Amino acid sequence: MGYYALIMAGGGGTRLWPLSRRTLPKQALRLVGKRTMFEHAVDRIVPIFQPDEIYVVTTVDQEEPLMLQAPELPHANFLVEPLGRGTAPAIGLGAIHMKRRDPDAVMAVLTADHFIRDVDTFRRVLRAAVQVAEEGHLVTLGITPTFPSTGYGYIKQGEPLREVDGFTVYRAERFTEKPSAETAFMMVESGDYSWNSGMFIWRVDRILEEFARQMPGFYNQLIQVEAVLGTPAYQQTLERVWPQVAPQTIDYGIMEGAEDVVVIPVDIGWSDVGNWSSMRDILPADEDGNVVVGDHLGVDTRNTIVFGRGRLIATIGLENMIVVDTEDALLICPIEREQEVREVVRRLEEEGRKDLL
Repeated sequence: MGYYALIMAGGGGTRLWPLSRRTLPKQALRLVGKRTMFEHAVDRIVPIFQPDEIYVVTTVDQEEPLMLQAPELPHANFLVEPLGRGTAPAIGLGAIHMKRRDPDAVMAVLTADHFIRDVDTFRRVLRAAVQVAEEGHLVTLGITPTFPSTGYGYIKQGEPLREVDGFTVYRAERFTEKPSAETAFMMVESGDYSWNSGMFIWRVDRILEEFARQMPGFYNQLIQVEAVLGTPAYQQTLERVWPQVAPQTIDYGIMEGAEDVVVIPVDIGWSDVGNWSSMRDILPADEDGNVVVGDHLGVDTRNTIVFGRGRLIATIGLENMIVVDTEDALLICPIEREQEVREVVRRLEEEGRKDLL
């Protein structure tokens, strides 16, 4: 039984505009130190998986930049989707490639653009999860909540099943997507819920069984691609089939209705870096509560996020603001309205400003 990792690296990260663009998505950004988010994702798992056991699923325009960032990974391990179709199809594509190599493979589905502070504990829980997955369970890594977030999905922990290397494994009773503020508060207070990290570990045969049962239409498309793996017809078949695939997430498509799902809650200093305010989770603040990257001079400036690239940014009297300066665009907005960054991106799309997307 072989062990393999699939890093999902096809996202765009529009909520980090104007730093994140289609040609420079979130996983390609150097937000922490000199390494990109994708490079950190590979670094975290190299002690567990050999380079030829690490696969990356991505899109055509991101394949070459990612390959340059991880030259130790074999070229053939970069699985390129003709079109992004969501996490469920991306995982299905990875699963058939691993199945061809090893029908008994255990597959860890990981992310390219999340931050994990406690890498040692992450590696320990990943090894524990692999042991649990070998038994046929579908394992999800839950994150111990630190506040009642309305931006994350939640997993309700059922009965405890066992302990593995000090981690408790629970039955997963229910998945809840992005609850209201009141519901999120109740969930966190109860102590029975974890955040959904989007990281999963399972046997390849088990997840393919779930695809066949819950997404039979997609599964039939997937086996058309599987039938020509390793042949000259593969690329042509993938390009013919993939545009017909309906977009779907693994949470809605599989996990909410899956059989034998377990969750391992863990505190690893995790953040999905989903918006500008999450920079507070991954970078230190100064004595005024400001998180600064670049050259900043602040006068009477508090609890503000400043991200610059080269020139000095001077601020006077700002509080609870976001300032992001790039070569061709400047974003200034109150932190409480940061979700509307997506609206800026939508307006730029409407106006055909491809140069800024």
